[in-house]
Amino acid sequence: MRRPRPSRRRAAALLTAVLASLALAAGSASAGTPVPVEFGTDYHDPVTAAPPISTPHTRSCQVTVAEARFKDFTPYTGTYTPPTGCGTPGRWSKVVLRMDGSVKGRQYDRLGYLDIGGVQVFRTSTPEPSQDGIDWSVEKDVTEYEKTLSGTRSVDMLIGNVINDTYTGILDVKVTLTFYAPEHGRTAGAPDQVIPLSDGDGVTVGASLTTPRNSERILAEVYATGSGGGCEEFWYSATTPKASYSCQGGDDGPYREVQVSVDGKVAGIASPYPNVWTGGWSPYLWSVIPSPTAFDVRPLTFDLTPFAGLLNDGRAHTVDVKVVGVPAGQTGWSAPTNVLVWQDAHRSVVKGAVTSYEKSDPAVSNSFTDGSLRHLVTGGKDRLKVSGWLDTSHGRISTTVERTVTTRIDHRWTPDENTDDQTGAWTDHQVVVRNGHLSRTDRDYALDGRATIDSANRLRVVMSVSDRARLDATRIDDTYHGDAAFTLGVAREERHAVATTGERYRLSAPGEHYDHTLATEQGVLTKDILR
Repeated sequence: MRRPRPSRRRAAALLTAVLASLALAAGSASAGTPVPVEFGTDYHDPVTAAPPISTPHTRSCQVTVAEARFKDFTPYTGTYTPPTGCGTPGRWSKVVLRMDGSVKGRQYDRLGYLDIGGVQVFRTSTPEPSQDGIDWSVEKDVTEYEKTLSGTRSVDMLIGNVINDTYTGILDVKVTLTFYAPEHGRTAGAPDQVIPLSDGDGVTVGASLTTPRNSERILAEVYATGSGGGCEEFWYSATTPKASYSCQGGDDGPYREVQVSVDGKVAGIASPYPNVWTGGWSPYLWSVIPSPTAFDVRPLTFDLTPFAGLLNDGRAHTVDVKVVGVPAGQTGWSAPTNVLVWQDAHRSVVKGAVTSYEKSDPAVSNSFTDGSLRHLVTGGKDRLKVSGWLDTSHGRISTTVERTVTTRIDHRWTPDENTDDQTGAWTDHQVVVRNGHLSRTDRDYALDGRATIDSANRLRVVMSVSDRARLDATRIDDTYHGDAAFTLGVAREERHAVATTGERYRLSAPGEHYDHTLATEQGVLTKDILR
């Protein structure tokens, strides 16, 4: 199947949408708006079912970080200065980033980032607009970067865009930070340092890392995204060289895995999330409800604490980020990386060592069957287990990190690609044991896309995407489903586009339960139920 031009992740739920849902009866239509028979020139602003960020009831201060109209690939540059009226800088109880955007006319989705002091604090993609224009907002808890935000820093932001006679949509955005004064002193758990290893849109290769000599916990976070309009934007669709398909991959086919290495040794592994940007497969699938994580690109996190004894030697070490499965010389991935460090407050040097290490190459299999319906089945698995110890001011700490990732993709298509169906399931399970205390993180991703182009050149896509996680006692289930159709190769007003879409976000934690359902038809919000 020849898809429309591929394009460019999850907004925090709009507070206004949540408030509106309180006023809606179960199953009611949004404000009584009639549902048209097809998409018109205007439709509902983007919303998601994810919960708003909870904030403390303390004094707050707001700072504008960036305000720009993105028309090309010129970055916005400026200077950030922390507020003075909400407590000691770097000791806030919470910091919330908010990006407000507007765009109208015709435009592809675009991928963007925001760096403060060289640290990537936010990565996003944009919605595709209606002719009459849309407004949208994204919120993110950025308290973990409070040390970076405690002083005057440079600001670098870019949402690369193209404006010409056809693509008229200028991206008008404003980014603010809201700081909340402490409730009971310094926020517990925030890292003492955040060390950027790459700026902007680059992939981390051969970066030099020197950590404080008293580091007692070290995490790396990687904003890994396949994008750019090429096959790596749809990496889960890539095939092996023997399978004839418009998106060719290497011998590993669609298997992708993100690895972080320290001095040439793999120190962390993760399954990338199958992001679907708002132009992917069919833009009408995402006109109101984006795919999970599309507006707030979540970084992959790697626990490097077992290597802290090695990194604490005062020397520079080499850190590489690699996306396994990408054919040699092929571009299409970005992987900006930050290293988060927690330090021992009572010891200037913390010594330690790696005590055990288990790692083999990823086990990947591809089985291809040719014929009137081509069929590629891909399976993959990788595992890493590493242990280390540190002698801290509060005793010896032993840490073991064990992580297992799996991939299962079933892809079927006709030789003309007018039928193109695939299902994908990914798991990423991690167990961290620190002095006998166990912490578990289980993530499960799934994608089920079924596309057909009929004799009238009408593209129909039925799509489900899910993002599920268990973080110790917290469970999250974010599931999207959509069905969209439109006519290819004609002017926008002649597409006769229709779509029904929905999202349900459920969260269960000790003392906390949240359940939010949204539904749309032809760009009209028809259901907004908050339980």
